[in-house]
Amino acid sequence: MSGRQGGKLKPLKAAKKEKVEEDEEDKAFKAKQKADAAALKKVAEQAKQKGPLVGGGIKKSGKK
Repeated sequence: MSGRQGGKLKPLKAAKKEKVEEDEEDKAFKAKQKADAAALKKVAEQAKQKGPLVGGGIKKSGKK
């Protein structure tokens, strides 16, 4: 028996990704997305601190 049998095989190497050059439009778009995500996160944090937006009240069923 060879020493290679029964052991775990090494995974094949993945091909290297080509570096894509970004122009100013792409950079601006990514910056805008990042800013929007930060704003949404901030709003979500504030909502957690204040509690639910709607009051409890009486729950109504759909029956008439």
